[in-house]
Amino acid sequence: MRPVRRRWAAPLLALGLVLPAGSVGAGAGDAASAGRGPVDTTLLAGSDCQYPSKPMPGKPWSLQRVLLDELWQKATGKGVTVAVIDSGIDDDNPQLAPAIVAGKDFFNDKANGTDDTNGHGTMAAGIIAARPGDRLTPRLETGFAGIAPEAMLLPIRQNGGDDATKGNEDTLAQAIDFAVAGGASVINISQDTVGGQEPGQKLRDAIQRALAKQVVVVAAAGNSGDKDNLDSWPAKYPGVLGVGAADRNNERAPFSQNKPYVGVMAPGVDMWSTVPKGGHCRGDGTSFATPYVAGVAALIRSAHPDYTAAQVITLIEQTAQRTAPGHMDGVGWGVVDPLRALAFTGVPGSVPVPDPKVDRSTELVNVAPLAHGPTRADRDRRKASVTLFVAIGLTIVVISGAIVIRDARNHPPTG
Repeated sequence: MRPVRRRWAAPLLALGLVLPAGSVGAGAGDAASAGRGPVDTTLLAGSDCQYPSKPMPGKPWSLQRVLLDELWQKATGKGVTVAVIDSGIDDDNPQLAPAIVAGKDFFNDKANGTDDTNGHGTMAAGIIAARPGDRLTPRLETGFAGIAPEAMLLPIRQNGGDDATKGNEDTLAQAIDFAVAGGASVINISQDTVGGQEPGQKLRDAIQRALAKQVVVVAAAGNSGDKDNLDSWPAKYPGVLGVGAADRNNERAPFSQNKPYVGVMAPGVDMWSTVPKGGHCRGDGTSFATPYVAGVAALIRSAHPDYTAAQVITLIEQTAQRTAPGHMDGVGWGVVDPLRALAFTGVPGSVPVPDPKVDRSTELVNVAPLAHGPTRADRDRRKASVTLFVAIGLTIVVISGAIVIRDARNHPPTG
């Protein structure tokens, strides 16, 4: 039985963490015996992030590139539940509290998935469905919001930090089944199995059961693209949308897995999001690109509840921004474009298709005729015409002046 690890990039700039292979994060320990435990801020040593943290006053770059008002006129995620299988979702963050429904904690039978001592799950959840600050009471001054601000969040604490709260492929399979039973139509998995070896049958079967129920499963592609570049599950499973991380220039982040199972990329560098107890912090990784795509899937599900899971994924891939006509390893079909996906007016198929190639070899070339300068005769005629027009103009002026003078003499002023 192999453990699963959360897909932070290493080093994690937001929290100052470097996770060893096979780990699941630096947690505060298992709070199962004591209920909701205190948040361990010691894992944030070397960074300026604390739980709670200061709110982000502006709007992060990943949202600046989207016309949110126009996007949210088309869909907001209302009526859609997204399951976040992670380290839990803290319900003390005011931007998340209104979105959370009762979930599950695999390390505490009495908890409901809202005890997040690690922060990873809370950050993933915020990217999906954090409520805008101006819609809260009291008002929260921040430009950060989730991509699907009216979607609901189903927290599933399946991974934590130390050995006592470290998930494995069996608990991940159980978490997927719980998400489906809990009514989630989108599942976000920002973690993968360790070691580059395909997991056992339990995880595969759980994925298949979710897909059979038309649940969109979105999973992180992995963060070892600049190192061992190992295969990553569940992102590699057929039918799962594997997500890579892109930078501000829409280029693949070096750490993002360079693999053919990447279906699409999303912003995954300098990603701000919610943290436990309130406020925001910054992080890198396919962990944070994945919920961005899960949020877009929630928007599509909200606008088109009749779409199959394959159609939702196809729409995301087909409308992505790309420089190549089709799929590329590590890049997939390009960088997700939320507005373009929601503006699509056709009916997506079950698989994306490459853009049509333009064959310019048969196009007619219209050659402009050669232009010649004026001849001497042309110039002489033009000069004569100008002279004539000037002479006529002067004549008219002289005649008009003479008439005025004559009339003045014949009709002297009286009085």
